[in-house]
Amino acid sequence: MSDSHDGHDDEHGGQGETDDGRTGSHGGRDVGLLDPGGTDAPAEAATGDLAFLQAMLDAEAALTRAQAALGLAPAGAARTVGEAARADRFDARALALRGRAGGNPVIPLVAALTAAVPGRHAPYVHRGATSQDLLDTASMLVAHRTLGPVLDDLERTAAALAHLAAEYRDTPMPGRTLTQHAVPTTFGLKAAGWRSLVLDARDRLAAVRDSLPAQLGGAAGTLAAHHAYAEAEGTAHPTTVALDLVAAYAREVGLAEPALPWHTLRTPLADLAGALAFTVGALGKPAADVLVLSRTEIGEVSEGRGGGSSAMPHKANPVRATLLAAAARRAPALAAVLYGCVAAEDERPAGAWHAEWETLRDLLRLAGGAARDAAELVAGLQVHPARMRANLDLTDGLIVSERLTAALAARLGRARARELVSEAAHTVRTGGGTLADALATEPALADVDLTTLTDPTHYTGAAAALTDRALTRP
Repeated sequence: MSDSHDGHDDEHGGQGETDDGRTGSHGGRDVGLLDPGGTDAPAEAATGDLAFLQAMLDAEAALTRAQAALGLAPAGAARTVGEAARADRFDARALALRGRAGGNPVIPLVAALTAAVPGRHAPYVHRGATSQDLLDTASMLVAHRTLGPVLDDLERTAAALAHLAAEYRDTPMPGRTLTQHAVPTTFGLKAAGWRSLVLDARDRLAAVRDSLPAQLGGAAGTLAAHHAYAEAEGTAHPTTVALDLVAAYAREVGLAEPALPWHTLRTPLADLAGALAFTVGALGKPAADVLVLSRTEIGEVSEGRGGGSSAMPHKANPVRATLLAAAARRAPALAAVLYGCVAAEDERPAGAWHAEWETLRDLLRLAGGAARDAAELVAGLQVHPARMRANLDLTDGLIVSERLTAALAARLGRARARELVSEAAHTVRTGGGTLADALATEPALADVDLTTLTDPTHYTGAAAALTDRALTRP
């Protein structure tokens, strides 16, 4: 597979168009105005119309090369088809308009590519293939190319989170459950947990990327046309040649070899959808926490470069976290569409396949933008240990009531210890000083160091050890 058309350069942009093939201000078409999360991320260009067009052309050229490698096409055909298969030689808008007639863009593209190839080699364009072979393969190519930068951003995010986890390994902060203070935790453990999710996403995306398959089955997934061409060439074992062609095609296009044509066996799309949706959700977790922790009343973290407001000059909004939260809300619905397409009838479906194209593009862009924004969010995140400590003290020791119950059970018995701590907590909540003060009136506790016992910084359990364990994961 050639590296010259990786979907990330501007080589095929054309005059008057953006990197991803969408006309700028011409014709009123989308330029990303309502998509700040995805705009200018690598995934935007990698999934644009021209990127898909180039991927389809790369698939066509790879098919001719594979046939030539098996003696089913002249070497000159592989060369001339490859030379013609450049997106900047075709009018993407015209292909889109012509594609309405047959319901997909491959039909007019094959005609245009065939016309661009010298006459004696023209018959080897798209030979034996069907439209879905090329568009499915192109979709897998686009996904493969898009996921490279996404995985890079996930690695950046994981590295930054590892640094935060190590730096704040022992920094106590309130743990919160159901929106309320629960027991103390550490920011190091929280950052280590975020990193674990990011690494889970990385591993899933990397595995899916490695397994993305080429598609080659012909009209109904039987390879019948390739079998017939092999017979016409006088091949002794046409079935073997047809199967060998699938392997050769996968090698040429740089994707995995499928066990079967998957025109209506949509496991590759479902796996990709699941990994992408999980990735966006995994990145949405730290964003959700940042949105809570950066509230004015909490102030335990803040974005390095907060966004402004059109009306309030003092605002420094957590914009990256906000965009990630928006992406996390959209991704599951897109994945659901792709899962719905698994129920595809016959050997080629009407509608199920067609519903995948824009949905997959949107989900790839969403994941690409989220990965970029997460890397930026974490790299610039500011942590405020003093506010964490102040917030630990907000409840005057109540945040360690669990510790008190456990510590006093050995002395007083479990039931009495729980009763005593509950009574003291009620006293504190109704304005009676600290938990240590409330418990100090109990004669049985006269020799207990209640000040130390109610210090929240001394009750973080195995948080440090858990953080260390999490950071051993590469």
